[in-house]
Amino acid sequence: MKILTIKNLEIGSGAPKIIVPIIGKTEAELIDEVQFLQSIDFDVLEWRVDHFIHVDNLNTVKLVAKKIADLLPNKPILFTFRTANEGGAKPWPLTSYIQLNKEMACSGLIDLIDVEMFIGDDYVKNIINVAHKHQVFVVVSNHDFEKTPSKSDIVYRLKKMQELGADIPKIAVMPNTEDDVLTLLAATTEMKKKHSTTPIITMSMAGLGAVSRIAGSTFGSAMTFGAAKNASAPGQLDVKQLRYILDALYRSHS
Repeated sequence: MKILTIKNLEIGSGAPKIIVPIIGKTEAELIDEVQFLQSIDFDVLEWRVDHFIHVDNLNTVKLVAKKIADLLPNKPILFTFRTANEGGAKPWPLTSYIQLNKEMACSGLIDLIDVEMFIGDDYVKNIINVAHKHQVFVVVSNHDFEKTPSKSDIVYRLKKMQELGADIPKIAVMPNTEDDVLTLLAATTEMKKKHSTTPIITMSMAGLGAVSRIAGSTFGSAMTFGAAKNASAPGQLDVKQLRYILDALYRSHS
């Protein structure tokens, strides 16, 4: 499996890497969140820009992205506009979504972008091509807040993300039973052992799925999400607790 190296961070080797989201609505809230993170042990910052009230002003987005990058110069930054269809904060036209991602990929201010698989294959490939031309990695993602698809369907989606050109395929699903959590973990293991050429991110959401957020080193998810000041999805664990648990589990495996 290919290991991605971003700002000296190796994704796909060692313990799962921790992504911490910031979800401030204003510049002041975002800067406050980032300053708080300066004393926290984590690996990647995710800016959930769909929460930002000025997301429709590209110049403002770039100015804030620059301030965030300056405050955390050694942390990779993942830029994410989560659509309303997949749990995001606001509806937004697809054309605006595509333009925003392509402009930010060209900006030199971010290291990774999140692109949702179901916006359409051609759109996904187009954004990936632009990102790769500017040395930006792409997380191709899918989120189901209602249910957990079958194991074969989860594996199919992860494989398709890889085929579209994703550097990191990602899927997050909602469990309704304990068996749903096992389905997600089994799909993760199958993908890792039989199909993956890239690191992958998988998780089962809410409290029922919390075990999946700490079990990456066992089942094959290379990254996980932890909450600092604010969680961006149900079931995210506190980042300090998450680091402690991951380190303990990884030491027991290695």
